[in-house]
Amino acid sequence: MSGASDFVVVANRLPVDRVVGENGEPSWRRSPGGLVSAIAPLMRRRHGTWIGWAGSPDERLEPFEEDGMSLVPVVQTAEDVELYYEGFSNATLWPLYHDVIAPPVYDRSMWDAYVRVNQRFADVAAEVAGKDGVVWVQDYQLQLVPAMLRRLRPDLRIGFFLHIPFPPLELFWQLPWRRQILEGLLGADLVGFQLPGAAQNFVRLCRRLLDARTFKQDVFWDGRTVRARAFPIPVDAEELRRLSADEGVRRRAAEIREDFGDARLLLGVDRLDYTKGITQRLEAFGELFRDGELRPGEATFIQIATPSRERVEQYQLLRDQIEQQVGHINGEHGELGTPVIQYLHTSYDRAELAALFLAADVMVVTPLRDGMNLVAKEYVACREDLGGALVLSEFAGAAAELKRAYQVNPYDIDGLKQALLDALRDHPSEQGRRMRAMRRRVLEHDVDRWAHDFLTALEEPPPPTAMAREAV
Repeated sequence: MSGASDFVVVANRLPVDRVVGENGEPSWRRSPGGLVSAIAPLMRRRHGTWIGWAGSPDERLEPFEEDGMSLVPVVQTAEDVELYYEGFSNATLWPLYHDVIAPPVYDRSMWDAYVRVNQRFADVAAEVAGKDGVVWVQDYQLQLVPAMLRRLRPDLRIGFFLHIPFPPLELFWQLPWRRQILEGLLGADLVGFQLPGAAQNFVRLCRRLLDARTFKQDVFWDGRTVRARAFPIPVDAEELRRLSADEGVRRRAAEIREDFGDARLLLGVDRLDYTKGITQRLEAFGELFRDGELRPGEATFIQIATPSRERVEQYQLLRDQIEQQVGHINGEHGELGTPVIQYLHTSYDRAELAALFLAADVMVVTPLRDGMNLVAKEYVACREDLGGALVLSEFAGAAAELKRAYQVNPYDIDGLKQALLDALRDHPSEQGRRMRAMRRRVLEHDVDRWAHDFLTALEEPPPPTAMAREAV
């Protein structure tokens, strides 16, 4: 496939998951999630190629076509999965970039694997990309790829987008390989972040750590201008509107409501992760019963925790902690047949989630740190009835856009309790005003616009290098 594509996306995973049908035959199905929804239509229009891992260790697959996209699998060995993915990506970078909520692990063998796998992705991209093509590298697992690819293919336009937060200087400074990460990102022409503050952190670090010259949000490096910009990622609002209008989804939402009788429903939908603030929100909810603010049967919290990184010890410990917490709260405050928390450690398809969004009186999204959090936007997109209320952490990237949510500091348990009560008890007209304002924002900023804005910025000519003379 050498030189096959003028538009290439490089991500840790392919945009498809392997599924086994009723006849026992394996096939591929498009993966859920905002990134795939945003980029898949572009891939088809531009006859693009997506490079990524298929999901099974040591599996070697030939390139294949699926859902109108050319897919090029990159092999990862079992050791790569352990050291590069579970190790450096998710035991080192993930906690560091999320305000060190958990202590990062700094291990040289993990770093060596990260370098090795990033080089493998860069090598494949260099082979696949056509002359003067565009390559868009995705997320924290592949931060070295831009510079590696630049060395192999200086003719390419290279973009990078970070989907998680980018830490301030004080935190990033502790990373032993801090210089290599920054130099890796500076191989791109455009480095995209969720929020302006993250772009500013990046530019400031380049100036302080690399002694690079900068001008506003531009970094002058290796004779090139590297632009750092914010592109907050949205949801596929139109798809969610269609889904929430579906008769089957609406029937399912009514069934959920009926199952819980007159109880007000609070909903949390999260990947099982220590950054999501699940224990804090459950603690606050339990204390509302202890304080007599709520009674069994008056309100029920449905917490869905999608399994995640189950081989990583931190996640195993978190699962045990949450299950014990749920059991304690239900044991103390629940009644026979009426638990106050319904905890579900599983994943659901988009239709079931849409039904839950329609059924929930209050959506609780309280991460301790989150680059954006699309669940908050998905809930808003589904509520065409202007019903429901959103309790949202100040530390979610989405808080900058969804200003009319009931915003809260999730570390402040008393403040979180009050926000839950306000969301439950405010007059429907007040909730409707809040939801209308949030929906306006979500519907105006759709996934097509996000991808279009990023690629337009990437493909436009770089700013005049004369600006470098004004740089600090």
